[in-house]
Amino acid sequence: MKTTLLSKENGEAKFTVEFTVEEFNAAKVKAYQDTKDQFVVDGFRKGKAPRSIIEKKYGENVFTEEAINEMVNTNYGPALDELELEVIDQPRIEFGKIEKDQPFDITVTVAIYPEVKVENYKGIELEKVDGEVTEEDIETELTHRQKSNARMIVVDREVKDGDHVVLDYSGFVGEDQFEGGTAENQSLHIGSGTFIPGFEEQLVGAKKEEEVEVKVTFPEQYHSADLAGKDAIFKCVVHEVKEEELPELDDEFAKDVSEFDTLDELKEDIKKNLQERKTAWAENQMKGKALEAVIKANEISPPSSMIFGEVDQMIQEFNGQLSQQGLSLDTYLQYIGKDAKDFREELKEEAKGRVESRMVMRAIAELENIEATDEDVDGELEMMAMQYGMEKEKVREAIGETTIGYIKKDIAMRKAVDFIYDNAKIK
Repeated sequence: MKTTLLSKENGEAKFTVEFTVEEFNAAKVKAYQDTKDQFVVDGFRKGKAPRSIIEKKYGENVFTEEAINEMVNTNYGPALDELELEVIDQPRIEFGKIEKDQPFDITVTVAIYPEVKVENYKGIELEKVDGEVTEEDIETELTHRQKSNARMIVVDREVKDGDHVVLDYSGFVGEDQFEGGTAENQSLHIGSGTFIPGFEEQLVGAKKEEEVEVKVTFPEQYHSADLAGKDAIFKCVVHEVKEEELPELDDEFAKDVSEFDTLDELKEDIKKNLQERKTAWAENQMKGKALEAVIKANEISPPSSMIFGEVDQMIQEFNGQLSQQGLSLDTYLQYIGKDAKDFREELKEEAKGRVESRMVMRAIAELENIEATDEDVDGELEMMAMQYGMEKEKVREAIGETTIGYIKKDIAMRKAVDFIYDNAKIK
């Protein structure tokens, strides 16, 4: 195989790959071996007919297409490596003249990763983001812990907002009881918004063991088309009312929920942990703004193929999240009343921003010779090992060197953002 670069300009590369007579003939032999059992020849069992007999019956070029596909698929990647080309789209391939016992060549034209010129990325002016913990922050966290340790007690009174109730209900549209609208001993937190809008509010004031009629209208985009937009009545009976009993915020509480002996010590620990998180949050906010400023200061024009590829990736990620909830993308789109085309269009702007960010980060990493160290990669692998419950070396083996290469690029790009931030002027 001989590879020759013809041109590399305007975001495209053009090159030829020439195969020798020996390589072409070897590919035909392999094509025969791989496909011979697909041919029926009188006098021979399936897969046993000689190549010459098959070519005589079906034509001497019967294995040529398979051979060419094999040569292209096998040698396209090595050709890109040899020419040091990073492609971002599918290639356009022109096939040369096919003749018996003659070399064969292809001409490939493919979009390549664009050259990105980035300037003005040092000395970016940033407004300092407040990362100080307030007393309100501490009290909010303390209240959260207090509610997390609340106990539920049964009360003998009417239902109030915030109560937890156990109830039966039966749903009707007109005189007909509809499927899926009936339950017994169902738990419900009043005010949680778990049920149809308007349902929970109408249970406030209900008395135990007395029937209450709850009137609602199903949303227009309700997942069940038979009920969407329709008025319904739920006949409900509340069997049990429970309210939260919050523990006192005192030293005993601190001892129960932590390793500290006093409430003041617990508050100090909360403040310390909140400060670490808020400092990291503020820094990340400023790093994001620094990257945005560099993008605005430069003319970044991502190729449409990169944007479309990012949209595909975003949809794939979102579909994965939906599948974890037992939903499909088609079901979700039906629920929100959109088609796939509209959904893709909505993602384009965010996808463009993601691609621009990566292009800038990568360009700065190259300009400043920023690379991932072995320690950086080990750190990433250790986090993956913890996430999947595997040994670090097992993770390395499982993901392979190609993925390790992607991890190194991601680390270098994150370091590039750190470089922008470290060289910024913070007001």
